[in-house]
Amino acid sequence: MKNIVLSMIALAGLTAACGGSFPQPTERLASTEAAIRSARELGAQNDPQASLHVKLADEQVAQAKNLIKDDENKRADLVLQRASADAELAVMITRERAAKSSAATARETLDAQKNGK
Repeated sequence: MKNIVLSMIALAGLTAACGGSFPQPTERLASTEAAIRSARELGAQNDPQASLHVKLADEQVAQAKNLIKDDENKRADLVLQRASADAELAVMITRERAAKSSAATARETLDAQKNGK
């Protein structure tokens, strides 16, 4: 019985030691930074809501980089997931704004052609 208890304690210790090593989220960091760049290139700064999400993503990336420096890779990965979601939301908001603008222009052109005939 004593051997079983010692074995379980040793197994728990090994499990805790192995679970502590989470790899640096370098791929997620790169993809998040790419999503932020995409939002900026699409003109997210021209939409207040999209601009806010880009700002939040920037702040979260900075926070994640600090966590990586402190070897808090799991927490950094979670923060980067949130940053990625904010960046992607900024992209979607910007695309929606552009689509609505194009639709309005097309509608005005169509109305002008109908009224011109």
